[in-house]
Amino acid sequence: MMSTRNPCDTPTGLLAVDDARRRVVDAIHPVEGFETLPLRSALGRVVFNPVISPVDVPPHRNSAMDGYALNSQVLPADGDQIALRVVGTAWAGIPYEGRVAPDQAVRIMTGAKVPNDCDTVLPQELVQIDGNTIHIGHGHRAGANVRHPGEDVARGETILSPGRRLQPADLGLLASLGIAEVAVRRRIRVAFFSTGDELRAPGEPLGDGQIYDSNRYTLHGMLSRLGVDLIDLGCIRDRRPDVVAAFRAAAATADAVITSGGVSVGDADYVQETLSELGEVNFWKVAMKPGKPFAFGRLDHAWFFGLPGNPVAVMATFYQLVLPALRRLAGEATSAPLTLKVPAAERLRMSPGRTDFQRGILGHDEHGELVVRSTGRQGSHVLSSMSLANCFIVLPADCTGVEPGERVEVQPFEGLF
Repeated sequence: MMSTRNPCDTPTGLLAVDDARRRVVDAIHPVEGFETLPLRSALGRVVFNPVISPVDVPPHRNSAMDGYALNSQVLPADGDQIALRVVGTAWAGIPYEGRVAPDQAVRIMTGAKVPNDCDTVLPQELVQIDGNTIHIGHGHRAGANVRHPGEDVARGETILSPGRRLQPADLGLLASLGIAEVAVRRRIRVAFFSTGDELRAPGEPLGDGQIYDSNRYTLHGMLSRLGVDLIDLGCIRDRRPDVVAAFRAAAATADAVITSGGVSVGDADYVQETLSELGEVNFWKVAMKPGKPFAFGRLDHAWFFGLPGNPVAVMATFYQLVLPALRRLAGEATSAPLTLKVPAAERLRMSPGRTDFQRGILGHDEHGELVVRSTGRQGSHVLSSMSLANCFIVLPADCTGVEPGERVEVQPFEGLF
């Protein structure tokens, strides 16, 4: 499906970013298989089955604060005051088991079970204490400060749905229900490698015309944050037999294969040619900057993502196109990344034609208001711009530039994971 946007918005033959993302996500189905893990091993994993609460939370009426439990029928009318005798104490985990007469009260602690004859808890600072007697004035509400069974979670309620990536609060919630383990979808396996005769690993000496391979390190970091099983196949030389062998090795072991470099139209760019031979290409040009040469397709049973060679383009295409696809593959419920509209603190230059993901710094101005400014040079080779940035400034394809004070769309990096 080609873009339904105005053809003037993107160059001929390029797929708009939103359309490319939609096409990728729609093509992919979650992997099969699950495992059951103890809670402390399940952080960041994707829920496989609906999790149903086996109990009410709280399981009984309990006090929301330290104070005195009593029957609201004795609460005084306006201008009146009453005295109640304190007949015992209800502790958290140690209920008061006796009867509580209308002229009596029970000292109660936060979380303690409210005695059967009581329905209201008054904070200790709102009563006057005289030995074993408390004096209560008017103006109190019946039923105050009492938590009821199932008020937080009701028995039989679905508390976690399939596709949710488990957060720390989720683990605490499961523990509060007495659930000790949870079924999660299996981790996806992702193979990745770089291509290029000019690439050397950090620590190796550089020859004339050679550079260090940074892309595998940024990919390793981004994939590690996603919590996948990593298969690093290293750096592959620009020789057709080497590229073919790497493709076959990756497809034999992985659910998804990611390459960087080799997807343009140069004589030594074998990735697209090999993919066409061993698999299939869905599309390979996207109207985004940086990141126009991006290939998506199939490689045997694995999904394939061919990223550009320039380091910023690798990260931009990963965040915008690969990350939502891998989340879908892992069974996670996908959603659009968090974006904000904030004023630009300075002029932003842009040539129209492709959606531009400029690197920005989101922060506060001297008045405490959120603004965004550029990191400076925006070339797709300037990896320092990603290190300095904490967000993308997303400029639409028909934009010709932004003046200071104009509001722009900002995509914080922390909202991507």
